[in-house]
Amino acid sequence: MKQMKFLGLAILLISLTACGQSTKKNEATKENEVTTIKNGWKNLNENGYSIQYPENWDLNKSGQMGMSFIVLSRLTSEQDKFKENVNLMIQNLTGQNINLDKYVQISEGQISTMLTNGKLIESSRQNENNSEFHKFIYTADQGIYKLKTEQYCWVKNEKAYILTLSCEIDQYEKYKKIGEQILNSFKLN
Repeated sequence: MKQMKFLGLAILLISLTACGQSTKKNEATKENEVTTIKNGWKNLNENGYSIQYPENWDLNKSGQMGMSFIVLSRLTSEQDKFKENVNLMIQNLTGQNINLDKYVQISEGQISTMLTNGKLIESSRQNENNSEFHKFIYTADQGIYKLKTEQYCWVKNEKAYILTLSCEIDQYEKYKKIGEQILNSFKLN
């Protein structure tokens, strides 16, 4: 039961993290960790994973809320108060005997019970680049924001890697293509 509460709390934090967004870029990023690649995208190489994101999105590696990183879109107008984003949380599962199936079971229960107006839209197993992961799409309210979230989860070497795209519901279709390009560029080493 304790592990379920912990996992539920982690899912809440990562899926709705955009509400505590920071506009500052993290100055601690080392030059060699981020490289510019073709077509105006950057590549973030870390110990254990890599991901690509558009150069006009801001990278924050401050570790806020336990996240490894968050890349944030730019605000589009003075009325726009929410930065659509992709973030990664790595959760240590050592000694908890949790595989991807168990992680999915716990997560599905938490979406409907711990998120305000949480509604699971999709839950499906995916296999891409010889890597198996689970994809969730769900909606929930966080304060004044109504969010739609697309989340990919891997369990490898007793760690859960939770990669999340968070958008305002009415902006999801606008950011879906670019968000999924970022999500699909993620590779575990």
